[in-house]
Amino acid sequence: MPKTSRRLTVRPVTLREVEVLRVADLTPGMRRITLGGAQLRAFTSANGFPQPAFDSLGFDDDIRLVFRAPGHAEPVLPVQQERGVDLPRNPRPLSKVYTVRRWNAEAGELDVDFVKHGIGVGTTWAYRARPGDRVHLYGPGKSRALPGEADWLLAAGDDTAVPAIARLLDELPADTRARVFIEVAEDSHRLALRELPHVEVTWLVRGGAEAGTSTLLLDAVKNGGWWEGQPFAWLAGEHTSVRDLRRHLVEDRGVPKEDIDFAGYWRRGEVVALETDAAVPDPEQTKTPFERLTELTELMAPTAIRTAVELGVPDLISRGVTSVADLAVKAGADERALRKLLRYLRTLDVLTETEPGHYVLAPVGEVLTNDFMVDTLHPAGVIGREMLGIHGLTESIRTGRASYASVTGQTYAEARAEQDYEDRYLERLAKFQPALAGPIATSDVLTGVEHLVLHSGGAGAQAREFVAAHPDLRVTICALPAQADWLRRDLPATIPDGAQRARVTVVEQSVFEPSPPADAVFIIRAFKALADADAAHALRRAAEQLLPGGRVLLIEETLGEHDGGADLLALTVHGSGLRTDGELDAVIARAGLRCHARHTVGWGTTIRDLVPAETH
Repeated sequence: MPKTSRRLTVRPVTLREVEVLRVADLTPGMRRITLGGAQLRAFTSANGFPQPAFDSLGFDDDIRLVFRAPGHAEPVLPVQQERGVDLPRNPRPLSKVYTVRRWNAEAGELDVDFVKHGIGVGTTWAYRARPGDRVHLYGPGKSRALPGEADWLLAAGDDTAVPAIARLLDELPADTRARVFIEVAEDSHRLALRELPHVEVTWLVRGGAEAGTSTLLLDAVKNGGWWEGQPFAWLAGEHTSVRDLRRHLVEDRGVPKEDIDFAGYWRRGEVVALETDAAVPDPEQTKTPFERLTELTELMAPTAIRTAVELGVPDLISRGVTSVADLAVKAGADERALRKLLRYLRTLDVLTETEPGHYVLAPVGEVLTNDFMVDTLHPAGVIGREMLGIHGLTESIRTGRASYASVTGQTYAEARAEQDYEDRYLERLAKFQPALAGPIATSDVLTGVEHLVLHSGGAGAQAREFVAAHPDLRVTICALPAQADWLRRDLPATIPDGAQRARVTVVEQSVFEPSPPADAVFIIRAFKALADADAAHALRRAAEQLLPGGRVLLIEETLGEHDGGADLLALTVHGSGLRTDGELDAVIARAGLRCHARHTVGWGTTIRDLVPAETH
């Protein structure tokens, strides 16, 4: 799995109401709003949940500001929960993401810098804001520390990245070596930044070019020379520009993907203003590329789009292959048939025809070059291959059993047993583990545990956090052979500290076999594929070898209000689905266990602390 170059801190998300304290124009293109108020301190929400004080530890921390929809007197707000917020679906809160430019905990002041950038709800609010105005915000839900092991830093971004880059320079140690490239609309938009002896800052001015259309950043990074040593890169700005920068660093410079942090802060797209207010987008007529792509989910459209991804068409076009003839050769397709597909994709606004027989990606099509989207839509992708099961939904609804084999010719368990797929599956799973493993490690859940048995697809990353936080802890990872093989190969990268790695053992064992004697057995998201009787049997086995006073710790997803799609997919793939809280409690009781405590960590993840039912 990728090494994490920036330490992650996760905190509960809190909805806060704040007040505009000051308004200042930093340049003709950027305005600073200073926010304050009692709810930036610790407080109790209106529905009775104690909330921590606001904090921001990372230079690129972000928050969401919540605005009134046009024509409405009040904003639609998230609902505060004990740990986190719940977002209403219809209508959804109208919110925009902004960087925390400065947080002064002593003064209780939060600075947010707004780029004057086209028509936007947030931009218009900022340029009309006055001291005393009130607004709601929530976040940041996570912070990443400065990269710790790089020889030098590369930072590149457009106007929207200036707040994060400015804070980065404010917080860098004085001896840091860094190269910084910043693209702005015009020369007057340059800001005075902290100067450091080993940091080079290059300003790039678009000079009238539309934001998101220039190659200034890419050209500057390509032609600006390259320092010796291992860099860490931070890239942010318009999605396409960031994508191309990342490709250059990975493919031409050989920078490992795990040493690049990148964020597409915005995407070019058509914005339609309200007839009554030219500075505010019309929510009924303005769709983001992601919103537009979401609409393309009916029969022919999603099938055609998935076919294009499977052939690699969006990626090829983004690399400059634009003619039908050349695309057919590179994609291994029939030219006549491919022309039909491209014509149809043009009618969906996925492609634009620049001249007869030549196509480029429209804003919606650009989204199809996103790694996550490719993995989801390609039938060989980690997510895409599992998603194939949904084609058997009718059979599963009729029979109540998995239909995956009737769709693909093999069960999903057989697909997972293929080493290449299992490796990619675990690699993807591991990327998301620090947000869960870190909060568990720093909580009191593992206090007093000397030997922990761990059943989890993300066990390597979790073990790293656990042994780092608990010097006397030993961890035994139980995994099936294909998983165990990947974990053994991955552990040196996951846990580079040899002494810590020596406290982690991998054994080939299923969740159905008695666990090695231990103070605690931790089972994380392992029961979605199991029938109730099998899940109860696994829990019973886990408890058989517990040492006196031992516990079974269980994290298992349960059915939430908006999880209907995941529940149906699990039915088609595994024949099971997501359990309600009551159904999971029944499985626990069937195993002869009882829940004597619940722990909430991270973004509201629940850990059930189980002991034998006869224990009091």
